[in-house]
Parts: sequence; C-alpha cells; structure tokens
Amino acid sequence: MTTFSQLERWFRELVPAVPYCSLRAVRQRNEWLQVRRDVVQPVRRGEDLGVMVSVEDGGHGYAATADPSPAGLRRAFAEARAWARQSANLHLLETASRAPRACRGEYRSPVQIPWDSWSLHSKLELLRRLCARTAGDGRIVERRVGLGFQQQESLLLDSDGARLWQQLDCLLPSLSVSAHHRGETQRRSFGGDTYFRQGGLEILEAVDFEQAPARVVDEALTLLAAPNCPDGERSVILAPDQMVLQIHESIGHPLELDRILGDERNYAGRSFVTPAMFGHYRYGSALLNVTFDPTTGGEVASYGFDDEGLPAQREYLIRDGILLRGLGGGLSQRRSGLPGVASSRACHWNRPPIDRMANLNLEPGDSTLDALIAGVERGIYLQTNCSWSIDDSRDKFQFGCEWGRLIEDGELTTVVKNPNYRGISAGFWRQLDGVGDAASRQVLAAANCGKGEPNQAVRVGHASPPCRFQEVMVFGGEGG
Repeated sequence: MTTFSQLERWFRELVPAVPYCSLRAVRQRNEWLQVRRDVVQPVRRGEDLGVMVSVEDGGHGYAATADPSPAGLRRAFAEARAWARQSANLHLLETASRAPRACRGEYRSPVQIPWDSWSLHSKLELLRRLCARTAGDGRIVERRVGLGFQQQESLLLDSDGARLWQQLDCLLPSLSVSAHHRGETQRRSFGGDTYFRQGGLEILEAVDFEQAPARVVDEALTLLAAPNCPDGERSVILAPDQMVLQIHESIGHPLELDRILGDERNYAGRSFVTPAMFGHYRYGSALLNVTFDPTTGGEVASYGFDDEGLPAQREYLIRDGILLRGLGGGLSQRRSGLPGVASSRACHWNRPPIDRMANLNLEPGDSTLDALIAGVERGIYLQTNCSWSIDDSRDKFQFGCEWGRLIEDGELTTVVKNPNYRGISAGFWRQLDGVGDAASRQVLAAANCGKGEPNQAVRVGHASPPCRFQEVMVFGGEGG
C-alpha cells in the first residue's frame, strides 16, 4: 500500500508550474462490532486511501483520485488544472487572497488503550456479556450492544512548503433495548449514540459502559407503565444528551457562514441568522456562552488544523448571549467579511472541505443539577433525543425525547413517556435561566451530521451541562 512518505516525495516531484497547489491524502479505517439478542452480527470493516489535489491557475480547480501512484497524481493534477483554467473568469474572489495556512505541524488523538491491543474475541466477549445483562424479562423484545471504531490519518501538503499530519482515533459504544407490553413499545438507549469520543478503549470505563445495561433495561420497563407526558407550558431542564441536539440544530447549523450566504438553500435550507446580526444580536440570555473548540483533548471533533490548513483555535461564537462570529472557514470569511473559525472540514478524500461544526460547546455556569431542579415549581426534566424536526430556516423546531420526569415543587417526581417540546430558535435561547456547573457538564457528540451536495457526514462534538428554560411548550406523543 502507498505510504504517506511516498506521497510526499511524489508531490514534490510532480508539483505543476502554477501559482499554488495542494494535496490532501486521507487514509480511513473503520470497524463496527455488534451483538443483537445475544447473537454476534457480521463484523463490518473497511479501509481505503485516496487523494484530493487542488490547483490555482487563474481560477481554482480540484480533483480526487483513488489511485495514489505517480500516474494517478499526474492525472489528478491535470484535471484540477483544467478546471482551474475553465473557472478563471467565474470565481467569486481573487485566489491570491486565500487565508494563511499553518506551515508544519502534527496532531494525534490521545489514546491510552489502542483498539488493536484487544483481540477481536475479547471485544466480542465484552459485547456478549453486556448483551446478556439486558435479558431476563420477556417484555424486552429487542437488545443491541455495539462498538464502533474509526481512524483517520491525513496529510496536507502545499507548494508553499506546508506539511500537516493528523491521526484521529474515535470510539463509539452503543447500547439500546426496546420493551413491549400490551400494544405499547418503548425504547431506551445509552445516550442515543452521543458517547462518541476520540481515544481508545479506555473510553469504556470513562463512560461506565459496563454499568449501562441494568439502568437502560430498568428505564425501558418503567416507561411501559408510565403515563403520557402532559401538555402545556412549563419549565424544562434538558439533560446534556438532549442539549447535544438543541445546540446542534438551533445554534450550530444556523451559524454556518456558507448557509447564511445561501449555499445550502436548495438542499437543507437557509438560516434565520443574517450577516447584519453579528456583533450585537442577542441570541440568548446573558447565561448563554458557546465556544468553537477543536483543541479540546478527547472530544470527537478535535484537531490541530482544519482541512484547509488553518490552525485550530478556541473562539467564542456567543458570549453573554451576544452573537460574535460564525462557523466559517477561510473562504466563507473572505466572502462574507465576517469573523469565522478554522472549520473547513471534509468527510473523505473525495469531498472538498466546506463549513462545518467541530466541537461546539456550551460553557458551564455555576448551578448544580439539584439546584436547577430545586428552582422549578412546575416543570419537566428531559433526556436523550429520539426525534427531531426543524424548518428550513433552522428556526422553528420540535424535538422528542426518550425519557421525561416531572418536576413538582423543586423535586423530581413522576416518570412520563413520549415527551416532546417545541420552540423557536430566535426566542428559545433567551428563555435560558439556569446553566449547570462544570461538574454536571458532559463531553458528548453527534455521530453523523449531514450537509452539502454531494452529502458529507462528519462527527461533531458537543459538550454541555444541563440547562433550564422557562415557558416551553411540552406535549405527549398522543397529543399536541
């Protein structure tokens, strides 16, 4: 198999005589293990290597190839150069105005127990053992336990001498059960696949994976007998694993600069945010502080540089409730004239980088979870997303959760099933009146964020404490 050292040598030998060119090589390895109802499912594995080259020659062009040989690289450079020349009179910006890249650097995920340090047999035995712990009650009709591993190694080279190497190792433990009795079915999962992090098998202990089966089964059975979520306006406390979706859909996607500029309009909609809002718009209450932070060690979308070579930095997107900057890489920053972040990401070697979320985190406040609950007279505590709907402006939304618990006079009381809530992004965050402290904050993730044409699915990190919102419309699955 072609090595990155060979690609680097061939790139230096084959650089065309153009003002600028680059090469981004990506090797990806994936493995997915699952035990379903005590039966080991077929192991899914994949590995590939490919290259994308870009050329500036009057205009900008790029081309990708799964043939990383010298002949394949020559063809890719020739194709990219042809596209650059054809687009010379069509580009939006002068290519010479591109954002400065980092020159040289490396980044590697922190790994204590490598994936390959355990045999396949050992990993499957762990899953068998955990799956067996979900059995024993005839009302449990579906049981799944899984482990997903992803490794991405990338190398970015350019004709200015840049060399940026990164290796990202990610682990996703998953567990879910479905309970059925007398025509009623309820599902409960281990965080809804939000426990996705960079690192190795040490993550299993960090997230208490082996303790999950008993809790998940007990909660699924509890939901079978629970009353339906009541309808009406009340205080809502969202657990961190539900805050993942709330942040993702009503802050992350609306703040993507390419979406604000109209690039996603035909596919996944535009944004209620406009360029004129940055710097003064009150996005939320003064308790709302949101950072873009690819530098967080272990979070699933951490990196040293984005896929265009911009160095990763922690930046406030929203501070004390005021919108400061968007999620846009170098190109979108130049197009819009707005401040952005190092957020140009590609899902694979055959896709160009576009504006994406990475680690988009809600910063902790100073309230414990108990204090948040104690401050509610009539409300509900919601955990783990199970359904979502949002309009094409990323504004009006309706989300459903797996687990709800009423709050009455400052105490958690009745478990309720099929809880849903709705709101409008432009006002919802202003109803934020309590933010959990650092001890209540969890580092979680969205496993598959889709965007772009052709579609690109990437991993996105979201760390958040529980948060409390006032005057939110909630309703059960049988009404609303």
